[in-house]
Amino acid sequence: MLLRISRPAVKLVERYLPDPYIFVLLLTIIAALAAMGFEQQSPLAVMRYWGDGFWGLLSFSMQMLMVLVSGFMLASSPPVKRLLDALAGLAHSAGGAIVLVTLVSLAASWINWGFGLVIGALFAKALARRIRVDYRLLIASAYSGFVVWHGGLAGSIPLTIATPGHFSEAQIGIIPTSQTIFSAYNLIIVIALFVIMPLVNRWMLPSDGESIFVRAEQLAEPEEAEAPTHTRPADRLENSTLLSWFVGVPGLLYLVHDFGFAGGGLNLNSVNFLFLMLAIVLHRTPRSLLTSLNEAIKGGAGIVIQFPFYAGIMGIMMQSGLAQSLSEWFVTIANADTLPFWSFISAGVVNLFVPSGGGQWAVQAPVMLPAAQALGADVSRVAMGVAWGDAWTNLLQPFWALPVLAIAGLNAKDIMGFCLVQLVVTGVVIGLGLTLL
Repeated sequence: MLLRISRPAVKLVERYLPDPYIFVLLLTIIAALAAMGFEQQSPLAVMRYWGDGFWGLLSFSMQMLMVLVSGFMLASSPPVKRLLDALAGLAHSAGGAIVLVTLVSLAASWINWGFGLVIGALFAKALARRIRVDYRLLIASAYSGFVVWHGGLAGSIPLTIATPGHFSEAQIGIIPTSQTIFSAYNLIIVIALFVIMPLVNRWMLPSDGESIFVRAEQLAEPEEAEAPTHTRPADRLENSTLLSWFVGVPGLLYLVHDFGFAGGGLNLNSVNFLFLMLAIVLHRTPRSLLTSLNEAIKGGAGIVIQFPFYAGIMGIMMQSGLAQSLSEWFVTIANADTLPFWSFISAGVVNLFVPSGGGQWAVQAPVMLPAAQALGADVSRVAMGVAWGDAWTNLLQPFWALPVLAIAGLNAKDIMGFCLVQLVVTGVVIGLGLTLL
């Protein structure tokens, strides 16, 4: 019944959902018109606000790009791939495969969102080579784990506000991850999703007559390349294990010292550094790492082109007074206790148009932070409300599913029916967690 209900929504999204770049252009126009209409700003003034802010998030854009690239390179390293094949041997039935891929995806996405996207898809393919299971649900289950990423170690919003020099530091200061990622309410939400999501996905498993299967040979990994022949000195350097280890191992030792002895904290820079050094070590040779990098960078095109527009939108909202007006509206419908929930709902809606956690925070921070301060709400919890809202409706917005679908060889319409069910269930769990805990 749930699948039948979801079919019209799938067709609607498939027909009318444009490219995310179109979303950011539309959002830019909407912000400009709102500034002129509600704040009585002149077109020239709005254009100046937009242009002045356009390059305001360049360093932040690079941090977001490194999250994706470092996570992809780590997930595609040979040791991680071998580990996935070994884990796939633990599943002995279709239901077991669905539960296992959901748990692995949840765990990987909590560690790093780029890592989780790739790990989930690769592990699903490893399972499909061994188990006869509905391939669409298997991939949807792999993608469903992505819902926890913003409450995990690579959550861009909690890590951003924990990083010195972030764009809201003058307003809210530095908020440590002990108040966001590792807070009791956030960990309870994460644990609840770890319990509920595998069960929900298992209960959606179609009968054999309704399932779509793939043959194992269709999912075979390419043969590993033969040992390279060194015809020039540069070849030896590109395929040198020692060269990689001389850089990667000291990098990991630096992080051990920084966390253990120098009082370093968890932030975007430290997470990116950790996964980059691990990828360098596990790929063993520079050539292997660069091959993976060439694949990883393809998924970062949206970040490169869209983030400057998000910065321009932020410039319009902050300098025109529109952000202040919106925050005052939130004050009228929320109180200190309910603002985190309304942050969650509003972020879920905005995420349909701004499918990027970092870009969304750039747009919503100027709105939610003044509202939180005016109401005396917990700023860290409001920020996590925005973070969870962004992660939540990624189950409906297929932008971040594109890497998974590319690896799996499917289209968004193949998994969207299952994702809609997951959207409803996770929305209830997260909403209750932000409100009641």
